[in-house]
Amino acid sequence: MGGSEVWVLGATGRSGRAIAARVAERGHAVVLVGRDAARLDDAAAGIGDGTGGVRSVVAGDVEAMAAQVRAQRPGVVVHTVGPFATTAVPIARACLAAGSHYLDLANDVVSAGGVLHLDAEAVAAGVTLVTGAGFGVVAAEAAVVALCRDRPAPASVRTDTVPSLATDGGVVGEALAASLVDGLPEGGRRYRGGRLVRTRIGADGAEVTLPDGERVTTVGAPFGDLVAAWRASGAPDVVAATSELPSSPLARAALPVAGAVLAVGPLRRLARQRFAQVALPARERPREHSWARAVAREPDGTEREQWLRLGDASAFTSTAAAAVAHRLAAGTAPPGADTPVAALGLDLVTEAGGELVPG
Repeated sequence: MGGSEVWVLGATGRSGRAIAARVAERGHAVVLVGRDAARLDDAAAGIGDGTGGVRSVVAGDVEAMAAQVRAQRPGVVVHTVGPFATTAVPIARACLAAGSHYLDLANDVVSAGGVLHLDAEAVAAGVTLVTGAGFGVVAAEAAVVALCRDRPAPASVRTDTVPSLATDGGVVGEALAASLVDGLPEGGRRYRGGRLVRTRIGADGAEVTLPDGERVTTVGAPFGDLVAAWRASGAPDVVAATSELPSSPLARAALPVAGAVLAVGPLRRLARQRFAQVALPARERPREHSWARAVAREPDGTEREQWLRLGDASAFTSTAAAAVAHRLAAGTAPPGADTPVAALGLDLVTEAGGELVPG
């Protein structure tokens, strides 16, 4: 018990279940952590037994989860409980106290910055903290690393992520609703002159032609992709964009207005409650592949491009996170706080099913 186990926090959610199953397939003893004992039992029944088995820990909230981490000192903690802007740092600090390695699925600049700020403490504790072990950060970072390695820093970099994933029917849920609603009042972000600055959310729109010929529109977003791309490229000016946000002119004009409204605390709480109960229909994957692109502009104006191709973005997230957990359990990452590819290398992405495609 404890040090040899991989704990999955939020193990009854979609991502938590999928990651726990992948970790168990790799032969690790898995501990499912969540609020509801019955749902944990149901999740455990659907997970193949690893060499060390599957057990559960009931913890009613993030504070209780952090307390259990400190008390039982697992080998690796996989954190899937949003909103990460408020949950990532408390769980990461619990891991520092316990001597446990940590990874999360966070994909926003607040969470990324908070975890990366713990680098010196992680080095001192001999612990590895990895933030952003899901599709957006991993795919965008991989494209940038492949494009910029062994070269001088470019003048600017832009990343575009185009996820394709099948979704099961069901309600949005509290964690996802909080992550989405709480993010709008913060507005957009980009790097300008090496500094993280505010922009209008939905700015920096572009029409992108995918390698298979499909055209999609992407817009800037304050995602963790941005931080990973800036760190990987060394470029002073960086934009991270996605096809996940509404990109029509009307929607782009409405996003800042919605953000201003949701900046009012009571309205934001009401919006969270209502949105969490919205029922989503099941949806087939809209395209065969998910994509990530990095474009580097050199000081002389020359542009270079790199693509990453993969399948279902959700499946990639669970496979990539399990691969990170496996490597952390093996002790192959140096201590400190970092993003996935920087911490573990570009081959992490091919191991998870991604394929680099030249621009």
